[in-house]
Amino acid sequence: MTNKELIEKLNKDKSLEKSQWVKLISSFSENDALFAKKLARKIADENFGKSVYIRGIVEFSNYCKNDCTYCGIRRSNKNCERYRLTKEEILECCDEGRKLGFMTFVLQSGEDKTYSTAALCDIVKSIKKKHPDCAVTLSLGEMEYADYKALFEAGADRYLLRHETASKAHYEKLHPEEMKFEKRMECLENLKQIGFQTGCGMMVGSPFQRAEDLAEDMLFISRFKPHMVGMGPFIPHKDTPFAAEKAGSVELTLFLISLLRIMLPKANIPATTALGTLHPLGRELGVQAGANVVMPNLSPTAVRKKYALYDNKICTGDESAQCINCLQSRLKNIGYEIKISRGDYENV
Repeated sequence: MTNKELIEKLNKDKSLEKSQWVKLISSFSENDALFAKKLARKIADENFGKSVYIRGIVEFSNYCKNDCTYCGIRRSNKNCERYRLTKEEILECCDEGRKLGFMTFVLQSGEDKTYSTAALCDIVKSIKKKHPDCAVTLSLGEMEYADYKALFEAGADRYLLRHETASKAHYEKLHPEEMKFEKRMECLENLKQIGFQTGCGMMVGSPFQRAEDLAEDMLFISRFKPHMVGMGPFIPHKDTPFAAEKAGSVELTLFLISLLRIMLPKANIPATTALGTLHPLGRELGVQAGANVVMPNLSPTAVRKKYALYDNKICTGDESAQCINCLQSRLKNIGYEIKISRGDYENV
């Protein structure tokens, strides 16, 4: 089958065999990417119109107990200037975000056990009490089933846990020995079972990654059927063992966004900050490839540069109002607009 035929098969069946994924990922041409992009954008427009959802990220701690080889806030990075936001500071970020039109707040941090599950539940309850019409997404890493359940019962709506890679052998090359691939997958299953709108996602172009590994990612996503997929290109950080590695491909990332949209017509797929970091129009290109979410930063500007998972992250110096105005203008330039909405996954 030609790559075009494989893309058409994906559109019809919503899945491919591993060998077909490998062929598509390893041999796609500019014309193949354009064909997938047009099809993906048509599907996205049918489901979301010319609207893009916004999520406000609050990066409330850059302490992390893990030592992932690719990450700038890994515990062994002694050059990382650490910080934690208080409950009051987190609520202030959400209050400001609500005034700017945000209806989803994404609380993200390293795996920082200083915040107990009870404390996190209290923060979630407080946000939901002040802003009952808004959604709360959590991205806090791996936890036990009981902790996830408590957070869900406290009112959290969504949970994003990027699987990073669905290949066990590749996962072990990116993570320290104490982090287990099976645990990551178990956490994702638990989140979905509890009732969260669940997100997974991977890095494109991470060290040691082969087309076969990305094929495993697409097979996993096809089986798991997440409600959202957070995927961006790998970008090295100067204080990690991967400092000298080259960044992932913007073109391949955009192609995979299109394939994800074709496979999961209703999923929430962000045009990530990492895309915007590698290409001046990265987020716009992501939307044109089939993405339907952008995620501006609501963290206090004083701490934004400190939450550096990778180098040269964009928008660390802008006030939140500047970020949203800039994004509105950028999206308008390509014929899209920000939609003031929670932007829930609709399983219709």
